[in-house]
Amino acid sequence: MKTTSSHGLHGASLCTPYLLLVPLGLLAVLLVLPSLGSSNARSDGLGVLCGGAGADGYSVSSGADESKAPAAPPRRAEEFSLLVGVLTMPGRRERRDIVRMAYALQPPAPPGVARVDVRFVFCSVTDPVEAALVALEARRHGDILVLNCTENMNDGKTHAYLSSVPRLFASRPYDYVMKTDDDTYLRVAALAEELRGKPRDDVYLGHGFAVGDDPMPFMHGMGYVVSWDVARWVSANEEILRHNDTHGPEDLLVGKWLNIGGKGRNRYSLKPRMYDLNWFMDNFRPDTVAVHMLKDNRRWAAAFRYFNVTAGIETSDLYHLP
Repeated sequence: MKTTSSHGLHGASLCTPYLLLVPLGLLAVLLVLPSLGSSNARSDGLGVLCGGAGADGYSVSSGADESKAPAAPPRRAEEFSLLVGVLTMPGRRERRDIVRMAYALQPPAPPGVARVDVRFVFCSVTDPVEAALVALEARRHGDILVLNCTENMNDGKTHAYLSSVPRLFASRPYDYVMKTDDDTYLRVAALAEELRGKPRDDVYLGHGFAVGDDPMPFMHGMGYVVSWDVARWVSANEEILRHNDTHGPEDLLVGKWLNIGGKGRNRYSLKPRMYDLNWFMDNFRPDTVAVHMLKDNRRWAAAFRYFNVTAGIETSDLYHLP
């Protein structure tokens, strides 16, 4: 697995040009940390992508080393590209570190198949303490996407994410955009194989729910993928905001928008390979694409053991007594 800078986006010091987008506390911290190195930022009025020199900026691919790439590298020869947005909150730093390890230690997509970029998605960070810590995290890892919204779960954050991404990455669009949560373990190679043979347009993929005669009017909020044209349609569709249709269970609302607009007609349910973990942690599947409800460290440890993430690491290796 390669770790690269933030999607080839280079510019001025981290987020400093975006005074209206980044809270004052975060901006102050950024301005007093010049020793952390040059950084990258990109904004189109809806959010800002923050990264730093030498940052992780997880790109789950198996292509050539991009650490020496020019400022605006050409699109590589993968069959498709996928942006994974992990919706999280500033205070969940330990969880983000666990999720970063989960991506860093799993096999990448097969060579030449997919470029998969993982970004952690916040709304505006207003608390001064959280702002200081998020600024350091952005400098260190380069995988932070800050949206121009108030932090929430079911009050418009998903809409802000899906509508911001097409503008933030307009110069180098992805083929697919995924929304997922920080309690979901996503197996990137398995998802890449599922997407490989799918259309590149009008796609809506996830754990589908059947309602009445409709086999999948919406996808479970643990994680779902839309094609770039669908995200672009959400971004341009002012009717969603005009009707204040962003408040409520986000997974149901996304399905509602697409159903009303006649979008996402190529629908694919990966159930049962995308599923919730039950309370007894006995329903892991070897063919898992994504498992949800990893709400504590015990469950994450169980997932790592089941999927052999910790294979080869002996407990005795962790202790070196004199």
